[in-house]
Amino acid sequence: MQNDIQEKAVYNYPLNGNIYNEKPEAEATRAGFGRGLRAAGEADERVVGLCADLVESVKMDAFAKAFPERYIEVGIAAQNLATVASGLARAGKIPFAASYAAFHPGRSWEQIKATIALNDMPVKIVGGHSGTTVGPDGATHQMFEDIALMRVLPNMIVVCPGDAIEAEKATKALARTDKPAYLRLTRAATPAFSTLDSPFEIGQAYVLRQGSDATIVSTGIMTAYALRAASELQSSSVSVEVVHVPTVKPLDNETILASVRKTGRVVTVEDAQIAGGLGGAVAELLGEQLPSPLLRIGMNDRFGESGEADELLQAFGLDEASIAQKTREFVDRVPQYHAGF
Repeated sequence: MQNDIQEKAVYNYPLNGNIYNEKPEAEATRAGFGRGLRAAGEADERVVGLCADLVESVKMDAFAKAFPERYIEVGIAAQNLATVASGLARAGKIPFAASYAAFHPGRSWEQIKATIALNDMPVKIVGGHSGTTVGPDGATHQMFEDIALMRVLPNMIVVCPGDAIEAEKATKALARTDKPAYLRLTRAATPAFSTLDSPFEIGQAYVLRQGSDATIVSTGIMTAYALRAASELQSSSVSVEVVHVPTVKPLDNETILASVRKTGRVVTVEDAQIAGGLGGAVAELLGEQLPSPLLRIGMNDRFGESGEADELLQAFGLDEASIAQKTREFVDRVPQYHAGF
């Protein structure tokens, strides 16, 4: 594999060519968030940071050091984190309130609903250490339900960056919005597939790779594994289109439907519960607008377990080899569907 190229796919999305290497470049999305938050703070003095005693873990420390007068440590009190952030938003600030996703939104969901979403307060809820990437901390701290919990809330934007570069862009973009939002971040380093020149816009999905046999719709860090799986499938003459969905809500219906009309089969991939997550969102879209064969890959009605992040991806069937195998079996088993035939 070449390690010094950049691929450009449809819609002029520059890909980091290293994504197909045996050991691609990797960085945790929380690192990109840290850079983005500091940049947002430099650009707008209304940006404030709040954390629940995890400032270094969620990479809010650079912002706290640069703007100590705009940083609030609320302690181990996730519910208070949400309500204080809502009050700051009501006072004209742009709060980024961060903790582990298991606690925020996990423990603070009712406060997020009643004080932030219901009042349409532009608080940015930051859930770190989500999904498999929290690794050895185990089932209690592996938050797989957060996408579903936040997607169901009216007024709420839900963003799952694919890598650290995109997380930085997403943070800056969210600082410019006047809506409540959820930003999902990872603990462990994950492969980088985007570049500094790759586009990011809230509400936009991106076709990263063209194909004709099936569409893989993926979000967050799983897009890197979806791309690598698509490359593996190509070697066995299975042509897969990869659509990256960094914004789960609002969902980019147009881009997804255009791809599915071409391929006639859909596979969703996420590091989260497929019930109510991206898989649920795409199932709802297809059911209402374009009924099509659908395979959902993700956490299927189960909790996590302790292990290293890479081990857990394999155990849960979320690594690139598992994605490729499941997609190949799906393509072999299920005919393509095209409207009108």
